[in-house]
Amino acid sequence: MTITRINEFEAVPSKGEALFAFLSSLKAHIDFSPGCLSREVLRKNDNELIFVVIEKWKSKDAHRQSIESYPQEIMAEVMPLFALPPKGGYYHN
Repeated sequence: MTITRINEFEAVPSKGEALFAFLSSLKAHIDFSPGCLSREVLRKNDNELIFVVIEKWKSKDAHRQSIESYPQEIMAEVMPLFALPPKGGYYHN
């Protein structure tokens, strides 16, 4: 069964463009991760600081492996862009 992962991010005021650029830069890593079916980054219409990333995966394990293989030092560098801890969950049909 495929799963959908929906992640929500909120940027620190004045860091919306930087966070959007970072989330968009994840395209190569996510799209080429085994088990990724699709990925999309969206910005909220009425709040330019809030974003969602919608990902479709073959399994939860494929998504988790993609996260584990992403360089943690890069994540540490971008953490100051987040106003709140990212949140997300898995969904299915």
